[in-house]
Formats: sequence, structure tokens, C-alpha cells
Amino acid sequence: MDLLDIKNLDVVFPTRRGTVHAAQGVSLTVAPGEVLGLVGESGAGKSTIGNAIMDLLEPPGYVGAGEIVFQGTDLRTLDADQMRRVRGRKIGMIFQDPQTSLNPLLTIGEQLIESIRNSLDMTEADAKQRAIQMLGDVGITEAEARLKSYPHQFSGGMRQRVVIALALSGDPDLIIADEPTTALDVSIQKQILDLIKRLCRERQLGVILVTHDIGVIAEIADRVCVMYRGRVVETGQTAQVLGAPNHEYTKSLIAAVPRADMRLERFASVDYIEGGEAAGRKIDIRTHWLGAARADATEPEETLTVENLNLSFVLEKSFFKSKRRMLKAVDNVSFSIRQGETFGLVGESGSGKSTVARIVAGLYKQDSGTVRLLGRDVKGSWSDPAERDVRRRLQMIFQDPFSSLNARLTVMDIVAEPIRFHKLTSSEAETKQIVQDLLDHVGLGAQAAIRYPHEFSGGQRQRISIARALASRPRVLICDEPTSALDVSIQAQILNLLKDLQAELNLTMLFISHDLPVIRQMCDRVAVMKQGQIVELTETEALFDAPTHAYSQSLIAQMPRMDLLEPV
Repeated sequence: MDLLDIKNLDVVFPTRRGTVHAAQGVSLTVAPGEVLGLVGESGAGKSTIGNAIMDLLEPPGYVGAGEIVFQGTDLRTLDADQMRRVRGRKIGMIFQDPQTSLNPLLTIGEQLIESIRNSLDMTEADAKQRAIQMLGDVGITEAEARLKSYPHQFSGGMRQRVVIALALSGDPDLIIADEPTTALDVSIQKQILDLIKRLCRERQLGVILVTHDIGVIAEIADRVCVMYRGRVVETGQTAQVLGAPNHEYTKSLIAAVPRADMRLERFASVDYIEGGEAAGRKIDIRTHWLGAARADATEPEETLTVENLNLSFVLEKSFFKSKRRMLKAVDNVSFSIRQGETFGLVGESGSGKSTVARIVAGLYKQDSGTVRLLGRDVKGSWSDPAERDVRRRLQMIFQDPFSSLNARLTVMDIVAEPIRFHKLTSSEAETKQIVQDLLDHVGLGAQAAIRYPHEFSGGQRQRISIARALASRPRVLICDEPTSALDVSIQAQILNLLKDLQAELNLTMLFISHDLPVIRQMCDRVAVMKQGQIVELTETEALFDAPTHAYSQSLIAQMPRMDLLEPV
């Protein structure tokens, strides 16, 4: 008997512009001990299926038709109280965005212990011990001490691990994992996937794995269900679907997966338009306002230099210095990036990659060490006009585009803000024209200016972030996991866009990613970080062909591989 049986499911969202069918006639099954992979582009309806199972659809969305039979019971027949008893205890869910699914006002320990006690009959002391065990199971070191930390004190990958621990804490029979390895490096990703596989084997746990990472599907899924615009277009055994797909959409989706075995000039793109919208027109960079910032002979050969950076965070405060517990986030890090080069930073979650980027961007203040940008030492003093002008030429594209965009502003005001702040134009009319041009150039179209961030898909929001970063005419772009939350087709579009912009504007890029195939395709040189230190710095091809450090060798060996699948 199947653990879950969905029959002809329709999910409907009424809007002012008409009715949107987020899922249409979807049928799928999950057996005990089975992992079902759910793949497709952003907006295909993957997450909608998971939310419909859990009865967590955002109003005014509703299930229009179909059955959701779990352990012999149609979940659509349960009332609100009965459904609450199913969530957590019977069905656990790993949400896509750990930042918004964790309470910022409660410690990690308080949230875990509360979830455990709500789902299991345990004392607070027993629940605390289980919370420590769960954190250890998902790869968080010093678990007992980290119970006292708040979500903002964790990196993106560590928050994702906490969310996974929360989903598993109630000992459920079915897990709906919505992008569970999105922000995780390959070593922790393998640890999480091994944990899921072990639970499936030992407890006959059923898993619906929603992911854009085809490599993860190849690694763990027993069967694959491919969705496009709310419909299932292909279902079958993993080796069959990924090794010898039948549907044209599936073929193009697999072709867009970044190659780990060789470097290509461009990413293959899926022959479908994101969101069903026409791409914007391209502007001529040579004659446009944006092109005025292109590098000239006066720029130094080394655009960005970092020397002996150090930064520590306090884990446990104490009046007595000897009793304080410190975390050395960045430990004597040094590197330089040449003009027009893409320099990669890789390493496991919590290794210090994003911390280095935030120090360079002026968001964190280092304990010691220097940052030289465009030939000038920068110390984070925004009151100095000369340093402020240098800082303007460095912009950052953040990992999560939704939380880095102001939800109360239109796209016009979001992209125009850097232009207005730095007084880069002489009139508001010129500012608005430049914003419209930028939106066109990143493929959104000028009509996007009047809309708000929540009206866009994840890939479209990342394009808004890129347009905003370009608005101050930067010379250096810091890309902190810019495609980690995107499916492979949208990822290909965004990465091709960054390659085009770099070629047009001669941009220098610091590129941070846990996705090693993406690093191979994007970067000229790579530094591998572990526990705040750089353990290897070399040319990209040299790293992938013959890594010298044991940790680098381990990372390369743990990459999910598509070639594990033989066509059937």
C-alpha cells in the first residue's frame, strides 16, 4: 500500500487578473521507504504540491479538485484540528527559505525543544537532549552551545540544517523536503542526503524531494516526477528519466545542468521563457550611461587585494575575558583579484566565505588585516567622501533575493535607490530612464518597474538584485551564492547574464558558491576555505583536475555526479 497517493489534484489561485491554475491534474504516489524527486522550473508548481498536502496554501489559493490520500485517509476530509495533529507528527516539512521559517526572537534551542515537545511526549530535559542529538545528526558542531544561538548568528547553510532538524524532530512518516540542500556545500549536502537515505531505510520513511539540483536527484531519488507549468510531463525511475528522457522539456532541463567534467563558454538554456514573459531588449553598453564606468588604463592591475584578514565572533559572553567563547570566523586570509577576473571562494557552510565577502563589502569590520579596493585601503568609513566613492564601485548580490529587497518599494524605487543616494544623475527623469534600461538589459522589461518584489519568481527577483547592483556603476561585483535558490534553467540564464555583463563592462567578480560545477564554469581562479582559513588557492582547472589539499580532494570527490546514471 502506498504511503501517499495523490489523484488528479488541482490547485487554484484566484487573482484580479484572472484564475491561475498552479497545479492541474497532478497524480503521484510515494511508497514507504521511497524518495520521489519533484523537479521543474521556478513556478512549475512543485512547492504548491507540498503546501497542498500540508494544507498550507496561501490564501486565496485552494484545492479545487482531487484527492490527497495519506495512510488511507483523504487529508482533504480532515478539519483544522485534525490536520494540526498530522503536521509534524505524521508529516514533516523542510521549507525552502530557512530565514523566514525560523523565529528570529527565539533561540535555536527554544524552537527545537518546543517542536519536539509538541510532537512527542517528552520532558523538557529529554527534549533538550534530543535537540542536541538532532543538531549533531545534521552536522552542526558544538551542538549544546549552539542551542543558545539565534538564527541570525548562523550562516545560511547552518540555518538550513536547523530547519531540517526541526522537520525530523517529530519522528514523522513522510517528509516533504522543499529544496533541503539549497544552501549547503557538497560535504554537508552528502551528510544530509545520507541521513535521509538512512531514515528511509531504517524507518521506511517516505520523502518527496523538491529540488532544482538534478545532481541531488541522481544521487538519492528512486523515482522522478518532472513538472512544467502545473502539469506532470514525465514520471519514471531516476535512471530512465535522467539517463534517457522522453519529453523535450526534460531533455532541455537536463542539458542545462552545469558540467563538472569540463568548462564550457556558456550554459545551455531551456527553450522556455521564464514566467511566460518576453525578455527585455538589450541596450548598447558602449553608448549607454552604464558603459561610462568601464575600466581604463588608470585602474590597477589588482582590483581587489585582501591581506591577513582576521575576524572573530563571540559565542558566549562573559564579563571575564578568559571565560568568553569565541569563534574564529576568518583566520589570516589573503588573496588578490586581477582586473576583469572572476575569483571563486568555496568551502563548507560556516567556513567563512560569506564573512570574507561581507568584510570586503564593508558590512563587517575586521579585527585586523587590510582590504585594498581599486588601489585604495578601505576601512569602512562612509563619512570619508573619497572612500565612499571607492565603495560605490563595489556592489554585492546576496544569496536570498527576497530578503535583500525592500518589500514595500516598487522595483523602480529599489533599483533607483543607489543612483539617488550617490547622486549619479542630474534629474529624476534621467534616473527613471536608466532604471528602465537596466531592467530591460537584465531581461525583465521596463514594465517590471511598477511592480513589487513579491510579484516575481525567485529567478526574476535575482535579476532585480543584479539590476540594483549595476545601478551604481560598479567595477567589482561580489556574488554570494547568487543562484543557490534557483532551478537549473533559471540558473543558466542568470549565470549567462553575469558572464555577458562581465564581458561588456570588464567587471571584476568575487564569486562565492557551494556548487562546484558552477564554480568550474564561472571562475578563473579558486580559493578553498576551511574553518576560516584558505587551504588551497589555484587555477580553477588545476583544482578540478588535480587538487593538492586533502580537503579539496574530499570536496571534489563528494560532488553529486550525473554520470552515475546509465541510460536505460
